[in-house]
Amino acid sequence: MARASLRALAFVALIVLMGLGVGRAFAADGDASRTPVPHPPKGQGEHCVADTEFMRRNHMKMLLHERTETVHEGVRGGKFSLAGCVACHAVKGDDGKPVAFSDDRHFCRSCHSYAAVKIDCFECHASQPDVAKKSAAVQGVDGSIAALADHFRGMKP
Repeated sequence: MARASLRALAFVALIVLMGLGVGRAFAADGDASRTPVPHPPKGQGEHCVADTEFMRRNHMKMLLHERTETVHEGVRGGKFSLAGCVACHAVKGDDGKPVAFSDDRHFCRSCHSYAAVKIDCFECHASQPDVAKKSAAVQGVDGSIAALADHFRGMKP
């Protein structure tokens, strides 16, 4: 009889513990403040090139697509260009200048550090916008394209 009581007590204890675990899971779902999430700074423009949720889930696919078009097809400056992202989402430091990727405040770092995802984009690409190039683009002049066009004009057929 003692064994049956002990088994029943163990069974009841197991059910109670399972109930507590399920209850905590439901309570955690209802309390969003318990889950830490990144809070990236907002972009500079009126709106992003795509919906925020879409970009959160697919920005890497878009960047890879742009990379393929640029490297294999020579197409530059597309809708999802890394330079465009950096120019719009640049975070300024205390000196008023955009911070580099090495700074914890950098836009990309806010989510990538949270997700423990190492990115190597900025080993080759600038993590800060090129202010001179940006201002030239606003005026409708792109120095590198113009220089290339001049070079081709000077070539003999």
